[in-house]
Amino acid sequence: MEFIIVTGMSGAGKSQAIKTLEDLGVFCVDNLPASLIPTVADLCAHSERNVDRVAFVIDIREGEFLGPLHEVLATLRQREHAVRVLFLEADDQILLRRFSESRRPHPLAPRGSILQGISLERQRMAQLKAEADMVLDTGDLTIHDLRRLLVSAFHDHRPGSKTTITIVSFGYRHGLPPDADLIFDLRCLPNPHFQEELRPLSGQNPEVAKFLLDNPRARSYLEQLWNFLQFTFPYYLQEGRAYLTVALGCTGGRHRSVAAAEYLVGQFEAEGHEVGVRHRDIDKE
Repeated sequence: MEFIIVTGMSGAGKSQAIKTLEDLGVFCVDNLPASLIPTVADLCAHSERNVDRVAFVIDIREGEFLGPLHEVLATLRQREHAVRVLFLEADDQILLRRFSESRRPHPLAPRGSILQGISLERQRMAQLKAEADMVLDTGDLTIHDLRRLLVSAFHDHRPGSKTTITIVSFGYRHGLPPDADLIFDLRCLPNPHFQEELRPLSGQNPEVAKFLLDNPRARSYLEQLWNFLQFTFPYYLQEGRAYLTVALGCTGGRHRSVAAAEYLVGQFEAEGHEVGVRHRDIDKE
């Protein structure tokens, strides 16, 4: 089992780090007393969920419970677990600015000077920083920069660690899907709705799909769309995206968008990707 200890200075980006690890499929626990880590490790080892990567956020909030951490890490390594310590750092002035922007008190100076709290925290965390496997200075990093670095360091490249792709069909008259990462408008394509024999059917019907794919303009559009997705998808993988939602919209969400969604599902599956499909408005008037 692999254990990742996320620690460092308050305000240095631990919350964003743990969100990224969660997106990578790591089971994450925040603010757990260090002495309880072996107990949680045993529970995970015997869990039916097959948990094999766990991250703990351990920082100055632990107070006196932070003391046993070094012994706990040694115990985990003696049990032949993989252990990595990530320490997030930033300059005093940057940390001060972040605390001022969030209007939160420093854990070690709830009523006093934030700079004094930062200084005291540096002293108490110095040994842990010295023993860390990876120290990241987040002062000049954007959220996206930090995410890319963490994905590169902690992405699980084993088989089965994939981005989940979802294709959504929808109708513009019913509004945009709020969870979409990419949205494509198919209203420029020939509309089966105006074919009397196709109007009662949906895009899941082979006759509607044939109407769309037999049309040179529609066929070219879908082929170019697939080429675009093939080009961009590796970049989403590099970003460590846990989910990618591609939305296809037509007027009502019943014919063109549904048939196009089914087409893309077939293309992704032929490439060996795991893909799901949701026809949001297929049964709406």
